[in-house]
Amino acid sequence: MSHSEFPYFRGRRLRAGENIRRMVAEHSLSASDFIAPLFVMVGTGGKAAIPSMPGYFRFTLDMVLKEAEEIQNLGIPAVLLFAKVPDEKKDNKGTEALKPDGLMQQAVRAIKKEFPDLVVMTDVALDPYSSYGHDGIVKEGQIVNDESAELLAKMAVSHAEAGADFVAPSDMMDGRILMIREALEDDAFHQTGIMAYSAKYASSYYGPFRDALDSAPGFGDKKTYQMDPANITEAINEAILDEKEGADIIMVKPGLPYLDVVRAVKEAVHVPVSVYNVSGEYAMIKAAAEKGWLNEEHAMMEALIAFKRAGADLIATYFAKDAARLL
Repeated sequence: MSHSEFPYFRGRRLRAGENIRRMVAEHSLSASDFIAPLFVMVGTGGKAAIPSMPGYFRFTLDMVLKEAEEIQNLGIPAVLLFAKVPDEKKDNKGTEALKPDGLMQQAVRAIKKEFPDLVVMTDVALDPYSSYGHDGIVKEGQIVNDESAELLAKMAVSHAEAGADFVAPSDMMDGRILMIREALEDDAFHQTGIMAYSAKYASSYYGPFRDALDSAPGFGDKKTYQMDPANITEAINEAILDEKEGADIIMVKPGLPYLDVVRAVKEAVHVPVSVYNVSGEYAMIKAAAEKGWLNEEHAMMEALIAFKRAGADLIATYFAKDAARLL
C-alpha cells in the first residue's frame, strides 16, 4: 500500500486544531491586500447612507478626510475615489470631469495633503458626469470610442495634476490605456500609475453602486463596451493588451462570479492583478445576514480569501474596514 493512501495519509491531521490550520494555510489575508472605495459628494459636514449598501456612505469633502484617516489607521494602504456629481453639472462632453476644481480633483488634493502616504486611486469614466449615464460620449444613440478615449486621457491627466497616485479607467473603451499612458508621459506624470479595468463585465451586480453615484444608463445598457459574462478568452486578451499599453495593475470586475477569470488573467499577465468585490456582492451578504440566513463575518472572510486563492494580489472591497478590524 502506498503511503499516500489511507490509513498512512490522513488529511484530518492537518486540520486538527486552529494553530495547525493556520500553519498550513495556503493563502492568507492582510489589510495591505485591500483597496477601500470612497464615495464623495458636494456639501460640508455630512454623510449620506446608501440604502442598497447597508453600512456604506457618501461623504462630503470634510467628512471624507475623517474616513480616510480611519482607513489609514486600520492599515489599509489605498482608497479608490468616486465622485457623485449633481445632475445640473452633467452633460455629454464630460465638462465637469476636467475642471481643476471639480469634486474629484478637490478630493484628491485634500486627501493627499492630509495623508500623503495613502495611495489615492481615482475612477476614470464618464458615467458619473454624463447626462446619459454612459461611460463615453453619445452620438446618434451610440457610445463613440476614440473621442471618448481622448477625453478619458485628459481626465486622467487632471487627476494626476491633483495628485492622484493611480488612475483607474473603468470605461472599457478600446485603446484608452495607451492614450492615457501617452498623455501622462507627455505631461511628465511618469510616476502616476494605471490600474486598468481590463475585464469589466456587463454585470447585474452593479445596481447598488449605480444608486450610490446616480449613474445608471439613461438609455439601453452597457453591453457594447462592457464584456459578455459568457467569455473568458476575451478577458485574457483584453488584459494582455492593457499590460502592453502601459497598465501597471490589471483589474477584473466583478469578483465572486468571475474567480475563474481572475485565475486565468493572473496566469496571463506579468503585473499585479486586482479584483473588485462589487456592490451587489456586498449587498447580497449584507441582506442575507440581516435575514439571519448566514453569518456576515464568516461569509465576508470566506469571500475575501477566495479572491486570494483565485490569484488576486489586491482586492477592492466595501468590506475593507470590517475585514481589517477582524485581521
